[in-house]
Amino acid sequence: MTISRRSFIKSTTATGAVLSIACPNILSAKSPNEKLNIASIAVGGRGWSDVNGASRGHNVVAFCDVMTEVSSRKGGYAEAAKQWPKARRYQDWRKLLDESNDIDAVTISTPDHMHAAPTLAAIRLGKHVFTQKPLTHTIHESRTLMLEARRLGVATQMGIQNQSTVGHRTTVALIRGGLIGKIKQAYGWSNKGWAGPKEGRPSKSDKIPKGLDWDLWLGVAPGRPYSDKIYQPMNWRGWLDFGSGTLGDMGIHVFEPMVSTLGVAPPMSVRSLGAAPNAETWQPGNTIEYEFAGTEYTTGDVLTYVWRDGKAGKPPLSTSEYLPPDLKLPKQGTLFVGEKGAIVHSHGGGPMVLPNGLLDGYEMPKIERRGHFENWHEAIQSGQPACASFDFSAPLTETVLLGNIAVRFPNEKLEWDSQALKVTNNQQANAFVRNGYRKGWEIEGL
Repeated sequence: MTISRRSFIKSTTATGAVLSIACPNILSAKSPNEKLNIASIAVGGRGWSDVNGASRGHNVVAFCDVMTEVSSRKGGYAEAAKQWPKARRYQDWRKLLDESNDIDAVTISTPDHMHAAPTLAAIRLGKHVFTQKPLTHTIHESRTLMLEARRLGVATQMGIQNQSTVGHRTTVALIRGGLIGKIKQAYGWSNKGWAGPKEGRPSKSDKIPKGLDWDLWLGVAPGRPYSDKIYQPMNWRGWLDFGSGTLGDMGIHVFEPMVSTLGVAPPMSVRSLGAAPNAETWQPGNTIEYEFAGTEYTTGDVLTYVWRDGKAGKPPLSTSEYLPPDLKLPKQGTLFVGEKGAIVHSHGGGPMVLPNGLLDGYEMPKIERRGHFENWHEAIQSGQPACASFDFSAPLTETVLLGNIAVRFPNEKLEWDSQALKVTNNQQANAFVRNGYRKGWEIEGL
């Protein structure tokens, strides 16, 4: 490598200190008609979709990926080189950021454990950032990114594109408009069940594929030998050190309609009703009960929200008198139970209103289309926050990741103090609020 981790962190920290004084209003640096210079960290799989979405109408000036050879992932380093032949190419994201004077904004689409480090480094260089969901691997990382983004005035967005769809925003408008009355309970679920092998890491190691820098892929995570098809291309989601399980993958999407609609803050408590994870991997099914302080859109002082994933199945139809016994719930979605009816919001879709006659004579809200990446571009150029800015997505990530702390303590109700980032009734649980990092990959503030 041409730069050391130590020198890189020193340089970004120093730059951040200067920017906080010299560039207090970074958001207004670009006019609405001026194209942005975009760089992308990880351009395979979801990263391929992100770099194409973020660069529409703008310039890709640099990209990097830990895998430089053609792989089974969609897009990737070689494909990006063909599509943007003039863009600078890197394998190490630290080198990309070290040569980033012409870069306005960065997309980050790595596995979960490597979201925080490059995002924080980019923010400290005054770059606008788009980071995939969940925002981070730990709650402490999310809070740190939110505060640093505020301090330096960069435009931020998390990759929960469904938040920008007409269907999602229609559900928000219907509930906030009082169609089904105030909300008594809410449920979320996903048929996915990310999990790894119960026995943990394999005893053997395999040859590292040509073009893959395994040390860079591991990044901040504890070291281990490469094992073919154990951690890649998507199996990392089931491993505690790399992924956030189904909660991090789909919970971040499915919780979002409830958080957006009801305006809840992070929960007061969380309790897992399922089994604890294995030593190194997540379980394939969870049931988790959250308690939120009530808002103007809910009945009572406390709202209960129950999450289910994988083998735990969907919520029973008996949860509401408004659900017909033959109703087929979607594979993934949210159920809002109100005083006068219920709304089933399917993930990626729109609202199903029950009972059927509730919409008779109701004037549906008019929702304009909105592009998630375009919303981020507008935030960069206007100075107004994006819909999923870190001020919104960091608390959302905090809420979701609390479930991953709770599963480690089955059937125990954990009381949460969001301001202090602390479980108040279980000191052991606080060990999972933040992570340690592999030697050589430490970064100030994380």
